[in-house]
Amino acid sequence: MVEEQARLYGSWRANTTADALALFENYPGLWWVAGGHAIEAFTKSPRPHSDLDVSIPRADVPVLRRHVAGQFDVWQADSGTLRPMVDDADTVTPTCSNLWLREHGDAPWEFDVLLAITSAATWTYERDRRVKLTLDDALWDLDGVRYLSPEVQLLHKAPGLRAKDQADFDACLPRLAPAQSGWLLSALGLAHPRHPWIVALRAHRGQIPRRVPTP
Repeated sequence: MVEEQARLYGSWRANTTADALALFENYPGLWWVAGGHAIEAFTKSPRPHSDLDVSIPRADVPVLRRHVAGQFDVWQADSGTLRPMVDDADTVTPTCSNLWLREHGDAPWEFDVLLAITSAATWTYERDRRVKLTLDDALWDLDGVRYLSPEVQLLHKAPGLRAKDQADFDACLPRLAPAQSGWLLSALGLAHPRHPWIVALRAHRGQIPRRVPTP
């Protein structure tokens, strides 16, 4: 899958959180690290990465474009299509959830910017807007870097359920605080009610009664 994407759209540079800090130096808006790097920061267990996911509120796209002007080209990645944002008047299409950044057409992609639905104090799940969490709980800090909380990142991973998503869930589950696992259980119940992680979360939280052997 990664090889096919690189063949079609170009390669990705394996950036790190240090590169994200450099990108967002003096940035006036809110940003955070998401994806596999957020999982790794939480579990403290190294894992492979094909790219670096960062995230901003969707409403802050103009702020980001001004910040990276002259440094990176900004492209909308939407349902398998790529479209450059060239004019100042260009806006993000309603179905676009990702912006890709690179220096120029011959350069590798540098950052995948995920566009989050937020208000002043609340994060909202794009796939089911009944699912919400305060930004204070949706984000956490480690060594001066803000990350997406693991329960929120796992919710984002749930629909695809690739092998690496299952591995991330397995690594996070024993480390989740009760409030985190409880929120993820409730969120999955609303947005993805038949997801297999629901059974695992209930078992982890002791909500599945033990079977009493019959005499």
